[in-house]
Amino acid sequence: MAGSSSHHIRNICVFGGSSPEKEKEFLESANHLGQVLAERKIHLVYGGGSLGLMGGVAIAAFLGGSQVLGVVPETLTKGDIIGKTIGEELQVSTMYDRLNAMFNHAGAFIALPGGLGTLEEIFHISSWAQLHIHHKPIGLLNVNGFYDNLLSFLDQAVEQEFLTSSARQIIISAATAEQLIDQLQSFIPVIDPSMSRINWSPKESRKKLRLDLSLRL
Repeated sequence: MAGSSSHHIRNICVFGGSSPEKEKEFLESANHLGQVLAERKIHLVYGGGSLGLMGGVAIAAFLGGSQVLGVVPETLTKGDIIGKTIGEELQVSTMYDRLNAMFNHAGAFIALPGGLGTLEEIFHISSWAQLHIHHKPIGLLNVNGFYDNLLSFLDQAVEQEFLTSSARQIIISAATAEQLIDQLQSFIPVIDPSMSRINWSPKESRKKLRLDLSLRL
């Protein structure tokens, strides 16, 4: 939900495809997102490496002057699986540790076009928002209508009462990086009354960081 006020987001975590074979329009959009992050003095958190859309956004942000943090499971640093990480590299033990680290270092999240890993990451973060573990804004960069069918699916889930209207508003979308970042900065979370009773007290903090709401890859 967008409001009239806005706040500056210092760090944005970007998820997206890391395979090298991508359509030119997707690669250009990733590069442009990195440039916009740098122009707006927003730092980048990502999954490391230098391939595909993830490499494109990281290189563009880094060259534009943004600080870049790549979070990489140690296993993926061996060989040349994902390429050289741009900026600072933080090595972690597992894929789940990777998501937790990216979550802790980011104030908002953007998903570029991607596959199963990208979808797992964005829905994992969104499910945490639904449970009021956090209220950080989450957006899809809907390049060339890539996420149209996914957005229609979410609307259908609301119609068939598998998803509340307030939960549906957790995920926002826009066709350009400028529009999406504007929406992230003006985002106001909608509080779901059924979830507001959940109390994530300080003594539960370690539990909530371990909460796994999706299948492990």
